Order: sequence, then structure tokens, then C-alpha cells
Amino acid sequence: MTKRLFVSVDLDGLADAVAAVQNRFDGVSGLRLTDPEQAHVTLKFLGDTDPDRVADIVSALETAVEDSGVDPFEAEFGGLGVFPSLSYVSVVWIGVQDGQGDAELTVLHEAIEDRTVAMGFDPEDHGFTPHATIARMDHAGGKETVQHVVENDDPGVGRLRVAEIRLKESELGPDGPTYRTVDSVSL
Repeated sequence: MTKRLFVSVDLDGLADAVAAVQNRFDGVSGLRLTDPEQAHVTLKFLGDTDPDRVADIVSALETAVEDSGVDPFEAEFGGLGVFPSLSYVSVVWIGVQDGQGDAELTVLHEAIEDRTVAMGFDPEDHGFTPHATIARMDHAGGKETVQHVVENDDPGVGRLRVAEIRLKESELGPDGPTYRTVDSVSL
């Protein structure tokens, strides 16, 4: 039995602020909000993984953190964006403010990417944008509302001290995914 794994920085303590931003999208047709308690920045999605590889992955993450040279830092979350584009919205997200932790998250992502690809995990097929997903668009019913909010609102979410990365397991269920921390690595 495989585990669906990813590496993240969790937005501990910011759930209420994330929920407040999500309230801007309350009742929008076709938009499914994520659980604000589970908000996180995905540094690397590993996918279905043999549980016997977890110890090796944690070791690789420790090496990646060391290679990155990133010490604990402050990140400022705020602003809104979408993937892949405003004309075709699939994901709505909260970003990391320029110069407020985005560089450190990017360096961590690159170090983790190097180590996990060397282990045989698939390389990312798109550029890295530090973000926390707050909603997914199931159909375009409320797309205009989403576009309007994203283009006109610039909500602040808050500061977070980033002192560790986490290896997480995603368990898919009828009410969406549930995330569980498998292990963590301190910066």
C-alpha cells in the first residue's frame, strides 16, 4: 500500500486569517474552498510512494535543508493569485509577499527538488510560485466573481516564522483530502 506524500511548510496559526480571505468567495458557484486549518505551501509533491522509502526521503530532506543554507525565517502571506490564468481559473491561492520569505521558500524548493529527483521522483513540470491553495474551481459558473476579487483585492494574511519543513501524507476522502505529518525537518 503506497502513501501519497508531499513536502510542505504549514501555515500554522494562520487558519482564521485564511478563512477570512476565503469568505470573500463565499457562495461563488463552482468554487470549492479548502480547509483553512490545512493551509500549506507545497515545496514538492512526491505522489504515491512506497512507505519503505520514508526514512530515505527524510534523510534526503535533511540533506536538502543543509544544502540550501536556509535558516529559520519570517514569511509574509497575502495577496491573491490563480493557476493557470485569470481566463481559465483552476486554483485560487494566497501568495508570499516579494522579499518576505519567497526567496527562502524558492531556495528550499530547489534543494528539495534536486534531492528528490536524484532519488527517482518526477521533476516538476512547471515553475515554482510559493503559494497556499485556498480554493479549487470545479466549473466556471462563478469565474467572473473570482476574477473580480483576485484583480481588485489584496488581502493581508499574516506573518509566519518558518522553522521546519514537513513530510506530509495526503489521504483522499469523500470530503476532500486530510493531511497528516509523517515527519519534520528543522531548518
